[in-house]
Amino acid sequence: MTRPLVHDSDLDGAPDPSKSLRFMEIVRRRLREARYSPRTCEAYIHWIRRFIRFHGRRHPRDLAEDDVRRFLSALAVEHAVSASTQNQALAALAFLYRRVVLRPLARVEGFAPATRSARLPVVLSENEVRALLARLRGPVHLCCALMYGAGLRVSECVSLRLKDVDLDRSEITVRGGKGDKDRRTPLPQMCRSALLEQMGSARRTLALDAAHDVRTTNLTTSLQRKYPNAERDAAWQYVFAAARTFTDASGTRRRHHLHETVLQRAVRAAAIEAGILKRVTCHSLRHSFATHLLESGADIRTVQKLLGHDDVRTTMRYTHPMNRGALGVRSPADRL
Repeated sequence: MTRPLVHDSDLDGAPDPSKSLRFMEIVRRRLREARYSPRTCEAYIHWIRRFIRFHGRRHPRDLAEDDVRRFLSALAVEHAVSASTQNQALAALAFLYRRVVLRPLARVEGFAPATRSARLPVVLSENEVRALLARLRGPVHLCCALMYGAGLRVSECVSLRLKDVDLDRSEITVRGGKGDKDRRTPLPQMCRSALLEQMGSARRTLALDAAHDVRTTNLTTSLQRKYPNAERDAAWQYVFAAARTFTDASGTRRRHHLHETVLQRAVRAAAIEAGILKRVTCHSLRHSFATHLLESGADIRTVQKLLGHDDVRTTMRYTHPMNRGALGVRSPADRL
């Protein structure tokens, strides 16, 4: 007797607590139990759905290593995905069988590997950074100055909270960065006055939100149990709050942070206006932060720590190792 196929609603529907025993609801629950980040959960759910559809909507319990191998090969051969994308799909399926199906996969070998290309990071010169920033205004300008001056990822920049900015110590604390790691990085002095003004604006927004019971987002359940008023506390408010509010599934009015696409589009438009022919993205500012620090004599281990890299080989992409001893770090943005 064959097992029933997974229904469309199981794969495409939004999370529904009343249907918690449906297959994709079980997947979501296991991902939350494993404390994966929201982005990782979203990516894993995408690949699990795609795997099920690839095999005619058969239940994963009826599929085995050979089926996983065919799926991974199809990604490389038919869809020409990158090696990192193929690895992410494999990681999602490994999680599926280990935590949901409860039948861990044996070593999957023999599938067509995706091509791994060696790409150099796009690095801007100081003149190009200056020209780019000159064409940006308001919070977008400040965000880009921080991404370059502090080496922040775009997601780390827009999700900064007021408590993460230490003006007395001139440093920024990145909470829950890539790999769920915290780190500290220098606060550029050129951003100080604009950041003070932006933080004041965030406090004024909080005062208006408090009158209408608008709360912040992305606070864990455990944190809210420990600090019941955190959603209304100034310390937990975003430095770069969104202009609009929204109502979540529980009916609570909330204000999220500035969306990443706002910065991404603004950076691309500014690069075109400045006549920069390189493929400039928000991440190019982080690449430029690392390269300019190394060129100014900063030790590669220091740069590795500021960027939050686990492996120094990742940092070495920007230049050859420059072992010149422990140097004090001054943000390259302060030389503009």
